[in-house]
Parts: sequence; C-alpha cells; structure tokens
Amino acid sequence: MKAVCFDTPGTPEVMKISNCEIPKINDEQVLIEVKYAGVNRPDVIQRQGHYPAPPNHSKILGLEVSGYVYKIGANVEKFKKGDKVAALVNGGGYAQFCSSDEETTFKIPKNISLKEAATIPECFFTVWSNLIMRGKLREKQKVLVHGGTSGIGVSAIQLLKLYKSEIFTTVGTNKKKQFCENLGVQNVFNYKETDFYDEIKRKEKKGLDIVLDYIGGDYINKNINLLKSDGKLISIGFLNGSQANINLMKIMLKRLTITGSTLRIREKNYKAKILSDLRKIVFPNFENGKIKCYIDSVFKLKDVVSSHKYLEKGGHIGKIVLEI
Repeated sequence: MKAVCFDTPGTPEVMKISNCEIPKINDEQVLIEVKYAGVNRPDVIQRQGHYPAPPNHSKILGLEVSGYVYKIGANVEKFKKGDKVAALVNGGGYAQFCSSDEETTFKIPKNISLKEAATIPECFFTVWSNLIMRGKLREKQKVLVHGGTSGIGVSAIQLLKLYKSEIFTTVGTNKKKQFCENLGVQNVFNYKETDFYDEIKRKEKKGLDIVLDYIGGDYINKNINLLKSDGKLISIGFLNGSQANINLMKIMLKRLTITGSTLRIREKNYKAKILSDLRKIVFPNFENGKIKCYIDSVFKLKDVVSSHKYLEKGGHIGKIVLEI
C-alpha cells in the first residue's frame, strides 16, 4: 500500500510517499480501506520530532480516518466488510489501509459524507474529553476557546452551543471573526486588533467559568486571571510554549483547577466511553444539521507536503483533509 513516511523529523519536505505493508489486525480490530484522513496539529508536532508515536502505535502520521471496512478481526461484532465508517486511530491514517480498534470505530452518522466524517474523530473526541469529562461543563456557563476557527475551536463552539454557553473566542483575522460570529459566538476578538484580555476583563467582572487553550505561552497567565472562583483552565496544546511563571496564590485564593491531557495515549476503554457519549448526544445533531463539519480544503495524498505547509500558516477555517 501507499503511505506517507519520513526517515528523520523535520520540515514538511521530509514526508514522502512510500510502499508499505498493509497493517495486520488483531482479533478486536478492523482494517479500514481509507478514503480520507484528517490533517491535525499533532501530526505536525510528530513530524517535527516533538511527539513520537507511543509504543505499539503506528509511526505513520494520521489520527483520524474515514473509509470502508476491508477486514474484521475474529471477535469483532459491530462491523462487517463494506461498512462505511470513521475512526479515531493510533496513527497510520495517511495510508491506503489503516487498522483501528473496534471501540473507536463508528458508522458514519446520516447526512454526513465520507469526506466530512474524516474531520469528526480527533477534534470531537478531544473536545468532549476535555470540556465535558474533565471540565464538567454545565449549561449557560461562560467559556473562552482560543483559536475559534481551528478544528478544535469549531468543534468546541458547536458543542458549547448545545449547552447554551456564553462563548468567547480569539481569532487572527476579521474573516475568521465573521465566521465565528456567523457560527453564533457572542464575543469574538481579533487579537491582532484588540486585546481580548482587556475586553473580557471589562465585560466580565466576575470572570469566566472555563478556558480551553492550546496556545500557552503568555496566554497562560491571562487565562488564569480571567477565570472566576472555582474556574477551570484546560490546556490541550502549547503553540506559544509550555512554560510560564505563575502566581500560585491566585490559584489558591480562587480555588482554580488547571488541567491538561493528551488523548492519544489514553486506554481504549476511555476512548470508547467518549464515543458512547458522542453517539448519544452529538451524532444526532450531525443528523439534524445543528452540528456541521466545516472543511477548509482537501489535498491529494501526493500533496501531503503542501497540506502541512498550509496548516502551519494558520490561515485555514475548519479542517484540512487528505484524500487518499
């Protein structure tokens, strides 16, 4: 099969199309003939050498796929050959075939195309895990999501709307600001034109309930200062760096919770719980149109280098997809 590989970490140019063996599956797995794969920030970080594949995970990039079941393991009961599915996978998505655990594979919701389905697993699993399971999101809370037009941002915003949240978000262009406003976000800040910190401080005297952040760096202290008593800072990435000098007294006095997580290394039973929740609460909203898959662009597999360059520029709105 054809797959995207690289010998040494580095810039997008280290990636190349190679011929590889089709993955073997165990009794609890399915083999998916991949049609589309999502392109995500963790793929870039792995390619750069900062996020190596955990033991027993594929070294091939790609954490989410859609396609058709090609083969099933002896103990698989939920799927048969030919089923149209999507999956959160342990790497291996940038390839013609990919193995997936039965527990993290799902039949595609009605009214969702194969192309759209490839954008669901990584972001919606991550957002649900962090906002709902770790953040204990409740209805009508005030929540700041940094990077509102990223895959994570768009997923988080749509999920927050289900919970009637008052949403705050940051973006880098007025085009992105308009997109988020059209999505229903009440408070959108173009950080290149206005100071989101000052604006939120002025508007919300008591502070915010939750901040979902993948920027890090100088945002960390701003996030802490924006939270109300018993607020939660949820860190899922550090585009601007993972270190900061923080005043623990503020955390103590306001009884703040600072938490973070990576989904890839979690056990499959945990991921299965996320999928069960998504099936009950989120998937019906894909089918009725309340939640949509927003795709910015689609690249052919041979253009994988261009897809990573495009992601790193940060101008996209929604997800970037590889067509396998």
